[in-house]
Amino acid sequence: MAKLSGFKAATRSLASHGKLSTTRRNKLSKSTFGLPGSRKYPMPDKSHAANAKARATQMVKKGKLSSSARAKIDAKANRILGK
Repeated sequence: MAKLSGFKAATRSLASHGKLSTTRRNKLSKSTFGLPGSRKYPMPDKSHAANAKARATQMVKKGKLSSSARAKIDAKANRILGK
C-alpha cells in the first residue's frame, strides 16, 4: 500500500478509534486543524469535523471566537463532511 500523508493518514488511523489522544493530536499536520496557526479544532475525520463546527458555534456565542474564525472552521469542516 502507498504511504499516506497528512490528512489521509490521520483519517485512516482514527477511523476505528474515534478518540483523539494527545500523542495522535500532536502528530497531525497543521493542515488538519480548523485554525492551523494555533492548532485548534482538529478535523482528522468526519466526526471531529462535525464536532469542530459545534464547538466553534458555542465559542462564538460565548464571545471567545470571532465570526470570521468560525467561518474558516465551518468551511473546512464542510469540505471534510462533503457539504
